[in-house]
Amino acid sequence: MSSNDHLADGRFEQPGHPPATVTEFRGVRFLHLGTSWVQGAMRLNKPDAIELEYIQMMMLWLLFMDAPRHVVQLGLGSAALTKFCYHRLPGTRVTAVELNPNVIAICRALFALPPDDARLTVREMNALDFVLERANHGQVDVFQVDLYDEDARGPVLDTVEFYQGCHDCLSSDGVMTINVFGEYANYDINLRAMEEVFDAVVWLPEVSDANIVVIAFKKSPQIDFSVLFERAGAIKRSMNLPAKGWVEGLKEWMHDQAA
Repeated sequence: MSSNDHLADGRFEQPGHPPATVTEFRGVRFLHLGTSWVQGAMRLNKPDAIELEYIQMMMLWLLFMDAPRHVVQLGLGSAALTKFCYHRLPGTRVTAVELNPNVIAICRALFALPPDDARLTVREMNALDFVLERANHGQVDVFQVDLYDEDARGPVLDTVEFYQGCHDCLSSDGVMTINVFGEYANYDINLRAMEEVFDAVVWLPEVSDANIVVIAFKKSPQIDFSVLFERAGAIKRSMNLPAKGWVEGLKEWMHDQAA
């Protein structure tokens, strides 16, 4: 059955939520929520790789933590981060939280998202409810947050309450990466809210169409760039991610802060 057949039978158009649709171009399948905005992508001959640069950058927490027990994605997108963590971190439990059932359905059918098992859980729920759920507090080592609706004007959740919930869910050395995209006023709203809650907040230089990836630490890390470049080399070799550029971005940010 082709993707068009899937879409025609209404499987990804449950009422009450934006429809999940796909386009394909030069061997890459793109996810949309009923608009032209790209919400995720998958290269058809490399379904478990991360195709988009800013999504790759969401893995920059690997510079600071190499063996998390539990990684959580808030916002499933095209499942790129969920699949990558599930396949590349065999000792890690992976949870994805997604409000839109159409997104979950299309990821299962057309974006190679594996079924739930002992290590993988996809929860259909609001991300705010997840982070406020007391049972989750202290249980997450890494959050990867990419929460956008069909209009993509800015993160859907950007309040101090939300970021406090993320902070409370993290373990003592936990870390969060978040994509901040959209209208420029949203950058300040999100950064101010994060800085109110987290011990250290760092944002990397803008990549691909105004996406800015922020990393927030529950406990401020000791940054040794020689160690980070060494780790970046290992990440490049083992996972084929452009981690050296992440370290250079961190270095550029620290230089700008000192200026």
